[in-house]
Amino acid sequence: MNQNTEVDIDQLNEEADIAADYLEELLDIADYDGDIEMGVRQGHPVVQIVADDDTDIRHLIGRDGQVVSALQHLTRLAVQQATGEHSRVIVDVDGYLRKRRERLVNLALDAVQEVLDTGEPVDMRPMNSYERKIVHDVIREEGLKSRSHGVDPKRYVTVYQRPADTADAGDKPDVDELDEDFEDTPDTAETNE
Repeated sequence: MNQNTEVDIDQLNEEADIAADYLEELLDIADYDGDIEMGVRQGHPVVQIVADDDTDIRHLIGRDGQVVSALQHLTRLAVQQATGEHSRVIVDVDGYLRKRRERLVNLALDAVQEVLDTGEPVDMRPMNSYERKIVHDVIREEGLKSRSHGVDPKRYVTVYQRPADTADAGDKPDVDELDEDFEDTPDTAETNE
């Protein structure tokens, strides 16, 4: 491990510590019981709130993940204020992000199967850029083609069969230029499940 990597890891761990302290204070103010787990995954500081009480923890997720998204936004601001640097800390509550990713993968696989069964393109429901990226990746892995259409917050993915003459070309999905705004951290505020 080189010195830059160690510095980066130290910085990410510091961000996770700041985020954990901030969330712990919020939980105390709101009188929620919860444990904070933190670490670094895929180059991001990650802080997860876990609790034994499913009822309370659901309130921290909110409808369509709106509360966990707000917690993440506030936590990023707190870390930025403390460090002076933009933070990409990820806040999760009780494994919500992992479960959401699994649902998206299953939705994408269902769309793939429908396209294979009917030969017709399939429009998926509107999604935020993080969700569309997951779907595009699954579609590509399955050998089909996908494209984003529309304007946020109603932007959606259409799944197509690959034309026979390009099936072996190994090209990437046709992801519109508008998906360039994708940030590889989840923003659940735009989730429309």
